[in-house]
Amino acid sequence: MATAAAPSASEDFTRARRAMIDSQLRPSGVNDLTLIDAFMRVAREDYVAADQRAVAYVDRSLPLGEGRALTAPLSQARLLTEAKPKATDKALLIAGGTGYLAAVLAPLVASLDVVESDARLSGSEGSKAGNWHSGALTGGWKKGGPYDLIVIDGAVETVPAALATQLADDGRIVTGTVVRGVTSIAVGRKVDKSVALLPLIEMGLPILTDFAAPKGWSF
Repeated sequence: MATAAAPSASEDFTRARRAMIDSQLRPSGVNDLTLIDAFMRVAREDYVAADQRAVAYVDRSLPLGEGRALTAPLSQARLLTEAKPKATDKALLIAGGTGYLAAVLAPLVASLDVVESDARLSGSEGSKAGNWHSGALTGGWKKGGPYDLIVIDGAVETVPAALATQLADDGRIVTGTVVRGVTSIAVGRKVDKSVALLPLIEMGLPILTDFAAPKGWSF
């Protein structure tokens, strides 16, 4: 009697990707079929170090070194759920990291610029969807603006004025915020040349220290 062939590593990862969607994303309100398909298409294991591939789909952020991390799958899915990317959007992704979220987002919008300050991350394995630029995360990408959508993949204490100027009128920004150590997903729109963020739901996100608020006087 013939012995069934053992599943390949590729098949194992495909099952892990499906399990991520069925056990993490869908039960937490991520049900848009276009978004689900986008996450199913992208092999998350290709965007982490070799020794992290086995845990690429676990429900937690994965360290990338030097204070950076790959945001947990559910948190990234909720970011894009609130972003509501459209096929007509000119979009900017800040903190592209190793390229995973860019690969998910790029097919959902008309164009995507990606800013990453760490050449160690942007030069890692994995396809690089979108137009990548090296520069300070807080500076965005002025040459590409104005943008209909800006997504920051991480939690910030403050949104620099430079990013507000890069949003189109009534443009929207989706990011994580951090207040007294608690991170949440927040959405903002550009009104009168400024952006006001509305926190929506507490969600674990890596904190981007580049966006720390200026320190005030203490007594």
